[in-house]
Amino acid sequence: MNRVEFSYKGNELDIFQRAVNWKRYWTAQVRPHIGSCVLEVGAGIGANTPYLNKGAKEWVCLEPDVHMAAMLAHRQSENQFPATNVIAGTIAELPPGRKFDSIIYIDVLEHIENDSAEIKVAASRLCLGGKLIVLSPAHSWLFSPFDAAIGHFRRYSSRAIRALTPCELKIITLRQLDSIGMFASAASRFILRPQMPTLSQVLFWDRFLVPASRVFDPLLRYWLGKSILVVWQRG
Repeated sequence: MNRVEFSYKGNELDIFQRAVNWKRYWTAQVRPHIGSCVLEVGAGIGANTPYLNKGAKEWVCLEPDVHMAAMLAHRQSENQFPATNVIAGTIAELPPGRKFDSIIYIDVLEHIENDSAEIKVAASRLCLGGKLIVLSPAHSWLFSPFDAAIGHFRRYSSRAIRALTPCELKIITLRQLDSIGMFASAASRFILRPQMPTLSQVLFWDRFLVPASRVFDPLLRYWLGKSILVVWQRG
């Protein structure tokens, strides 16, 4: 059976790749968990990879949108992109037995309708001791027209994240990030109700609210934020 070609319907990636403070913040939380053989699922336009890959032996970018994957492969072939390989497809389509030290989903899992099945497949692709890293939007009450417009099926609570845990994995990190940005998201959700943030709004959040969150998040013990980060480890 031929695979159905996937086409990403969101158009926010170009805007959010300008959020450099946010990328530096969450990547600092993620990088200690990254091993030497890494699979980045849903690599998109490659906006996160340069922040994440700081010398992995193997970095595979997996992207189901064939047009985005072709763009990434072109950049990789010209040494413009820090990946060792780019594959067009899904994790279920990888060769049997292919395993990784780290598997990363950055703002991806919320786009997958059957997230539980996806996590189980990802767990089976981890080496013993390997880590599965997920960053996703938090709080179902913040689900907005913007979420719907870019193909989100859900936002996550800590309880919902815990419920996804397969028997072979254990949670070693679970925290929420961007507490100050959460209040801005709430205002946007209930007052402005936009389908898409403007570049000026994203830059304001990134330049002023994210630095404030970096101060307040640890003071709040990472229990409040508009994004949720979970790291599972295979035992």
